Amino acid sequence: MGIRTMLTVAVCAATALTGGVAVAAPGGAHAGTAGATAGTTVREDFDGDGYQDVVVGATNAPVNGQLYSGYLTIAYGSAQGLSAARTMTIDQSTPGVPGEPAEGNLFGFRLVPADLDHDGLTDLAVYTNEALPTNRGSVIVLWGRTGGITGEGAVRIPGPETGEMGNNVIAGDFDGDGNADLMLAHGWGEGSLEQRSVLYGPFSRAGEPVREQRITMFTSDNAMSNPAVGDFNGDGIDDLCTFYSYEEHSEGGSLWLGTPQGLSTASTRLPSGSSPAVGDFDGDGKDDLAVRVVPNGIYEDFPTDPGTVKIYYGSASGVITSRTKVITQDTAGVPGVSEKGDQFGARLSAGDVNGDGYDDLAVGVPFEALESKAGAGAVVLLRGGPGGLTGTGAKSFHQDTTGMPGVAEAGDHFGGAVRLLDVTGDGRADLTAGAPDEDLEAVADGGAVWSLRGTSTGLTTTGALAFNPVDLGVLVKKARFGLNLAGDNGFGLYSY
Repeated sequence: MGIRTMLTVAVCAATALTGGVAVAAPGGAHAGTAGATAGTTVREDFDGDGYQDVVVGATNAPVNGQLYSGYLTIAYGSAQGLSAARTMTIDQSTPGVPGEPAEGNLFGFRLVPADLDHDGLTDLAVYTNEALPTNRGSVIVLWGRTGGITGEGAVRIPGPETGEMGNNVIAGDFDGDGNADLMLAHGWGEGSLEQRSVLYGPFSRAGEPVREQRITMFTSDNAMSNPAVGDFNGDGIDDLCTFYSYEEHSEGGSLWLGTPQGLSTASTRLPSGSSPAVGDFDGDGKDDLAVRVVPNGIYEDFPTDPGTVKIYYGSASGVITSRTKVITQDTAGVPGVSEKGDQFGARLSAGDVNGDGYDDLAVGVPFEALESKAGAGAVVLLRGGPGGLTGTGAKSFHQDTTGMPGVAEAGDHFGGAVRLLDVTGDGRADLTAGAPDEDLEAVADGGAVWSLRGTSTGLTTTGALAFNPVDLGVLVKKARFGLNLAGDNGFGLYSY
């Protein structure tokens, strides 16, 4: 069921899809806390008003009649939270953005926030699968600006000289110099080895890094997926986790420690995982890693997977496998029951919801059935504490939760994307959750996102809001708005 009738908004944002401009009035000068996980360098404040902002991807959306061209929408935070009236929608027809809409570009499939030019405003690195003269795939950087991001001055960081660039772009400060760096497939190795590039900041406005480091990260038989960044050993320098697959098989992972010289060229082996999230769940000053367990080591088993989340805790040597925690819907205190196909953990995001100094974990369960409504979807919030994450005090939220806009229906897949960010600047992380297959009026799979506020007792539906492409004036069939969010490391390739 659509949710447009549940919303009251003052202004409908004009969008780049129709040649419009941003409606992103500056907020107050309030310097809200970052609400980001400990050890990471990312703060998602694109307009510099002190409130974190949310970026929603609609990569399936046609633009100018080009299927799967894709667009993104930036929703700006404020003391009142998110609002459809303070958004900006950008695609490759937006003035200043390199390229043009084309079938299969998937603009916004990967959305990476980072202050790349070190001017105090968060920038947005956007992956596009666009076909170029000699290769396919690149990253387009949209620069943060007072008043909000536009396409002005956007630049393209090219992929490899030939072949296809992978979409596993991620940001971190891998040499600890206070500047954001980018990891991406910027060049190919020779023979059976493939290289990844780390481009070290600060970047010029032409998109040029200070230096480049190429690291052989895997053999050509494997594909990289779902990287994650965090300071797992607590030394103040970001580290990188990478995971691999071969066809439908998971092939383990690797931990690459950051050093003053950059990422180490040798790695430590990690177990397989998907949809990683990074947070300090036990408050010891070292980031921890939460992943969805790949059932039987086979990605193709995801559709029938009840879902299991596993946490690996940080230590002085980085992520360790000797201290772990496994949580399912059968864990004491966790709402619901593990059932075939629920996909508990299909999406994960960490943040301190109640402001107690311990990061909590939002767990997407996009195929959770609500009574007879198969695949309606839900989000479960797990609470952090001195001993790390447990099921104690866990809460579930869905469209039939009291106070939530809309009504749950079969196949909505609420929880298909999740992100914890402090958009209100009160020191507590708020939840953004996507339902990419929410039907809008007579249009199937238009998609929508919800925002729930964090409080001292956890998430609340008081003041909850939702918005969708109808509210933004960009309604298109099967846009699947909310399938991905900036900073959400799960791609869902095997999920829906």
